[in-house]
Amino acid sequence: MTAKRADSPPSARTGTTDAPTTTTAATTATATTAEVTTATTTTAEASAASFDALLRAFEGQPAATGGQGKDAVNEPMIRHWCEAMGDAGPAYTGPDAIAPPTMLQAWTMGGLSGHSDRSSAYDELFALLDGAGCTAVVATDCEQEYLRPLRPGDVITFDAVIESVSARKTTKLGTGHFVTTRMDVRANGELAGTHRFRILKYAPAAKPAARRAAEQAPRPAAHQAAHPDAPVARQDEQQAAPRNPARRPRPVINRDNQGFWDGVRDHKLLIQRCTACATLRFPWLPGCNACASPDWDSVEACGSGTVFSYVVMHHPPFPAFDPPYAVALVELDEGVRMVSNITGVPHDKVRIGLPVRLEFLRVDEELELPVFRGSEA
Repeated sequence: MTAKRADSPPSARTGTTDAPTTTTAATTATATTAEVTTATTTTAEASAASFDALLRAFEGQPAATGGQGKDAVNEPMIRHWCEAMGDAGPAYTGPDAIAPPTMLQAWTMGGLSGHSDRSSAYDELFALLDGAGCTAVVATDCEQEYLRPLRPGDVITFDAVIESVSARKTTKLGTGHFVTTRMDVRANGELAGTHRFRILKYAPAAKPAARRAAEQAPRPAAHQAAHPDAPVARQDEQQAAPRNPARRPRPVINRDNQGFWDGVRDHKLLIQRCTACATLRFPWLPGCNACASPDWDSVEACGSGTVFSYVVMHHPPFPAFDPPYAVALVELDEGVRMVSNITGVPHDKVRIGLPVRLEFLRVDEELELPVFRGSEA
């Protein structure tokens, strides 16, 4: 008997025949999707390039013209600057005094009333960036070049130009454009220095989920007691909201300041002392700013001081802090100054001259910080 091979059923034959057609269709769909993606990317790149070109057209245009300082160079402002900076340079006092070179921009600033010499081009540039979603701004750096010293009585004039606008940049803050302005500062008509100032105009990046959760967490009871008008989350919302996981930023400890943090660990506030000229210095530095000697030892502060200056922080909020709170520049009895928090008194009771006393605040299981307790009495 001769065996006969049975024919494949119609369904099997159809499936075998149609498979290439299905594969071809899928390939075509994939190719079409790739083409659409490529076209979309190309359009976006072209749009970005067009916007960049529009921004670059502002380069070289004036940012301010014919500006004049509110005051001539004067000794009171020089004295206030030197006191605030702790700069006792002999060149800044006496009959032949000059202004500290780093005051260059200070003589051009408009104060609370501002200046009326800003150009329309500068405002148009910022409006263009605002319209593109770059509504936030942060100063990034400045560069100064000094050509001649400024002396009391010099009349200050200046002009500024939009020197450059960068292509689109992505940073941790967000995506935007760096804008650099150059200001030429003149004293009695003579070029005295150049000040370049760079800012980032950007669209803020989306907040990480952990930060959003921290900001939505309920306020501590102490905060609610101090701010009774603040909105309070419902009980069910408080139970659902996660606890604030944020910790205070860790200090950067290196070989130059290791001794300070060793002192904090032992509940001592140590001040560096130059062994060559006996000058005390704070913060800790690798060399003496009075005689340049690299040799030093340390002395323990007695812990008493007064508030030399202060600021009350309301904004921006940080997850590890509970605003409002006071940050002060404390002048220790030894004569040096340091920045720290003020505890023991409400933020609105902190005043210049307030007596304070050193204490150590345990922030978490790993970090302890020197702070200063004030007394309303």
